[in-house]
Amino acid sequence: MAILKFRIYWEEDEVVYRDIVIKHQQSFYDLHLAILKAYEFDQKHAATFYKSNDLWQYGKEITLEKYDKAYKVEPILMQEVLIGSQIADPNQKFIYEYDFVKSWKFMLELINVDKEASSKIDYPACIRIEGIGPSQYGTKGIIDSRLAEMEEKYDLQPDALSDGFMNEGDDDGGSDNDDVVVDDSEDQAF
Repeated sequence: MAILKFRIYWEEDEVVYRDIVIKHQQSFYDLHLAILKAYEFDQKHAATFYKSNDLWQYGKEITLEKYDKAYKVEPILMQEVLIGSQIADPNQKFIYEYDFVKSWKFMLELINVDKEASSKIDYPACIRIEGIGPSQYGTKGIIDSRLAEMEEKYDLQPDALSDGFMNEGDDDGGSDNDDVVVDDSEDQAF
């Protein structure tokens, strides 16, 4: 049984990716769910895969369900299509679109094929996470417990930033020359 390893890049930042391993006999629906889980997205929206090439052109559509839109070619459904049946190239690529309103796009690239499945892995599985993924709703990423830890470590609290410092131009009632002594007497010759 072949194990396919896909690297799933977020379209807007290719340093953000997830590596997912999946059996070649599993469906695109299984891959769809694995991608959503890996990027912490919910399952409430429309989704589709497109078979692609090295230029990331849109090819055959493999969709979650048939949507009300014009199709050039009738799409096939994710639940009915095994991933292995669509692999024609050792570096096969797919484009994955999720939530057509927000238009989340991910680029999938086959990066490895193993002959043996690991008994320690429940397929499909995300085996590598790189970068902070996009937030489906609102903000995500460093704005969580890691930011709180950083604030504590570097004392980034707003009131701590002003301790002992004043803003430029603040006037404390004195002049800038309070400490300067001017001697107006004539220079004495030695």
